[in-house]
Order: sequence, then C-alpha cells, then structure tokens
Amino acid sequence: MTALWLIFSGAFLAATLLPGGSEVLLAALINQAPETWVSLVVMATLGNTLGSLTSYYLGALGRFAKTPEEMASGRYRHGLQLVERYGYWSLLLAWTPLIGDILCLLAGWLRMPLVKSSIMIFIGKGVRYLLVAALALHWL
Repeated sequence: MTALWLIFSGAFLAATLLPGGSEVLLAALINQAPETWVSLVVMATLGNTLGSLTSYYLGALGRFAKTPEEMASGRYRHGLQLVERYGYWSLLLAWTPLIGDILCLLAGWLRMPLVKSSIMIFIGKGVRYLLVAALALHWL
C-alpha cells in the first residue's frame, strides 16, 4: 500500500511544473514487487494525469494574466502552434519532457474541453507507464 501512495505522489509531482521523473521510481517499485505492476501503473497514470490537470487549471487561471499576443510571441509559441493545430489530440504528448507541461498549461489557457483533454492526457501517460513497466519486467 505504501508503494502505491509513493508512486502516486511521485507521479503527481513529476507532472506538475516541478522537476522530477517518476519512471525510475516505477521501475524500482516493479522490481521490488513485480506482481503489483498493474496497480503501480494505474496509480502512476492517475497521479501523473492529475498533476497535468493541475497545470491545465493553472493555464485556465493564467488566462487572466497573459494576453493572446504575449502567449503567441513568448516561450509558449511552439506549444501554442501545436495545440492550435491538433487540438486536444496534442495532449497525447503530455508525457514528453519539457513540452508536456506546456501543452497542458496551454490547453487550460485555451479552455479546451476538460473531459476530452483529460482522456488524451490519461491515454498518453498510461502508454508511457505501460512501456516503462514492460521494460522493467523484461518484456521488451
């Protein structure tokens, strides 16, 4: 049970704007108790998704602080182009380092549909954690 809370909180913090990676933690926990891999992947995915939704909500709040012109010309320019071009589908990449946090932030700033955004974030992060689990279990 402790391992589930550990991976949930580690994944949550890794998905917010704070630095950190949860893949190594997941692999280590799977190596300690391989029979719990499904529970660990689910908790990591949930924690990481909720962390990304925190970024989504920060983006929605940031709408009051940043104008469209500021967003289009600043460090968010490339992420904004990606989100505007592919919509909520771009959130399948929310797991990627550096750009993933920005994509979630921008989705909130653009007020993309929350349910569709959440599903895309969950799928992308779930696939990533499944791959980490498969590597830890020597399936790949």
